[in-house]
Amino acid sequence: MPVQEPVTHEKESADSEACWALLQRVIASPQLRRAARMREFLQFVGKRALTAGGEQIHEQEIGAEVFGRSPGYDTSIDNIVRVNATDLRKRIEEYFATDGSHETLIFEIPRGSYKPVFRQRTVETKTLESPTPVEPQTIEDAVGETPRRNNAVPLIVAGSVIVLLVIACVVLWVQKQALLRPRYAAASTPALASFWAGFLDARPNTDVILADTSFSLIEDITKQPIPLDAYLNRKYISEIQSPSLSQDRREDLGLIVQRNYGSLGDFHVAQLITALDPLAKNLRLYYARDYMPPLVKQDNIVLIGSRKSNPWVDLFAGRLNFTVEYDPEKLTSYIQNHAPASGEQATYTAPPAPDSTSGYSVVAYLPNPDQNGKVLIIAGTGSEATEGAGDFLTSEESLENLQRLLHTKKLPYFEVVLRTTHLNSTPMNATVVAYRTYPGLH
Repeated sequence: MPVQEPVTHEKESADSEACWALLQRVIASPQLRRAARMREFLQFVGKRALTAGGEQIHEQEIGAEVFGRSPGYDTSIDNIVRVNATDLRKRIEEYFATDGSHETLIFEIPRGSYKPVFRQRTVETKTLESPTPVEPQTIEDAVGETPRRNNAVPLIVAGSVIVLLVIACVVLWVQKQALLRPRYAAASTPALASFWAGFLDARPNTDVILADTSFSLIEDITKQPIPLDAYLNRKYISEIQSPSLSQDRREDLGLIVQRNYGSLGDFHVAQLITALDPLAKNLRLYYARDYMPPLVKQDNIVLIGSRKSNPWVDLFAGRLNFTVEYDPEKLTSYIQNHAPASGEQATYTAPPAPDSTSGYSVVAYLPNPDQNGKVLIIAGTGSEATEGAGDFLTSEESLENLQRLLHTKKLPYFEVVLRTTHLNSTPMNATVVAYRTYPGLH
């Protein structure tokens, strides 16, 4: 649908027209082309900035108009506008640093505000002024005799400066190339390069989605699973304030829902992934409660955590043979094998904590629903098991062993169950105990 220009009662000035045209170029840029909600966000605040004068644009207003929230929703609980504003600012900066580097008029959305601020790009130019030469004071000068000057000295100095500048440029170029070279360089880590290139080197973006430990705690307290749709529309927030719960329990749950906690194991897995290529521009990190459904169909996805703490896993539950399940009565997680093959167990249950030094995890590598991207699910029966699965996926030796097990150099879509061991919460080893491959899905 074509973008409509803002309607005003007076003819806009030439400056306003230039600002509006710039907004449309940014909205149509590669940085925002695949981010429909970001385009709507920028369209809305840009239009307000150009038509509403000095009025500020409020968070609740954006939440209601762009993200479909109710007009009076609680922004202290639902931070979707702030999270998306941070991402939008990064995309705007990226545009003006790359595709829009030629723009003489630029804008930014200052932190603490949602109103775009336009300004002319300033180009700093520095000129080196030649200093006025000062004649050296010598003995001969003092007695009035004219010394013989060595004209070669300035040339030697100039030549030395040029050599030093060339050396500095070469060093900077080598350092830049080292930074741009992915850490999973194919020459030294071919298994890592083969598997992760599809996530880190290619468009669309790859979204790493961290589990919502606060949400998991709410399910523990209420002993009720909360489906994805209730998680997305925040319906569960009103349900935990039910009169059937005691006042103290409602207050406790109200405090928990305002927190966005994560697991140290999950954070470590995300750190391992981002460390594979620190300069991956297409890699984006989200908390589960801040992620948006439209991105599922257009981006690659890495889901960290089981569906209990990361409800987005629900989208793929029907396609998985191995799933991490939770027993609310025993307060334990286990792996369910929905169609056990010969020699496999129907369930894989870790020894009870806190003395246990082992656990189980599931790694599932699948196409996304529209077959135009990839999905990776990393989930364990505990934080250490999830961390162990992350170590497995970012280890050249582990992926080489998996290639040998599957008799292939290029991994197909697959599911594996890993038995992980740990010592003092540090993953030590991961062994494949069951697997499925889906070569026909490529």
